[in-house]
Amino acid sequence: MRRLLPAPGAEDTADLDDDALVAAYRLPAGRSLRVDFVASLDGSVTVEGRSGGLGSPGDRRVFRTLRALADAVLVGHGTAAAEGYRPVAADSAVGRLRAGLGRPVSAPVVVVSRRASLAPGDRLAVAPTVLVTCAAADPDRRAALQDAGVAVLVCGDDDVDLPVALDALAERGLAQLVCEGGPALLTAALAAGVVDELDLSIAPALVGGPDRLLAGLLPDVVRPRLLQVLEEDGVLFTRYAVDR
Repeated sequence: MRRLLPAPGAEDTADLDDDALVAAYRLPAGRSLRVDFVASLDGSVTVEGRSGGLGSPGDRRVFRTLRALADAVLVGHGTAAAEGYRPVAADSAVGRLRAGLGRPVSAPVVVVSRRASLAPGDRLAVAPTVLVTCAAADPDRRAALQDAGVAVLVCGDDDVDLPVALDALAERGLAQLVCEGGPALLTAALAAGVVDELDLSIAPALVGGPDRLLAGLLPDVVRPRLLQVLEEDGVLFTRYAVDR
């Protein structure tokens, strides 16, 4: 993987090792919500319903790096179910990378679901998973998930209030979050004005599928600022700042 932007200096190597990749994505201390997506040239984010069809070895390296740097992984329930999410294990590649950075080896997965759709017995229905839902969700389901070890945060009345949710997560020490989708959650987060950064891997592919980067119109056009571009095997790894 090589750096294209900012222009590489004399100290940069042509091939970024793991330490250099961590440095390329490390954030200053403080609260942040960064969003990690892979998309095709035409804006599709899945192939046959899964993002893996657009992935590459470089994309998986960036994915692991962002998870290693985050306090928690934020994801919509639909994406977690479709992609087969499970807790971040200590003996996983992400866990080992976190350990090498001197961080706790595991990071909570924070599932956002208006209906508290996470069910007891699901792979994620264990500690330290956090469920963010709203007061309209089934109270019996919420209680059963709490009994299973899931931390349940009620943020909002009829729908999840994302600013309130991020405040509640920060109070739990989960200040720097990486959001891994899906499109509905990204759209809601942009509409709520809570996104700080978009980390978009652009795969050299044309898909034409129904699953796009955004799930609907935004109240206003969002114009991110390009911060960084890396490249490997024709895949572009971009970092954009999203000004609130």
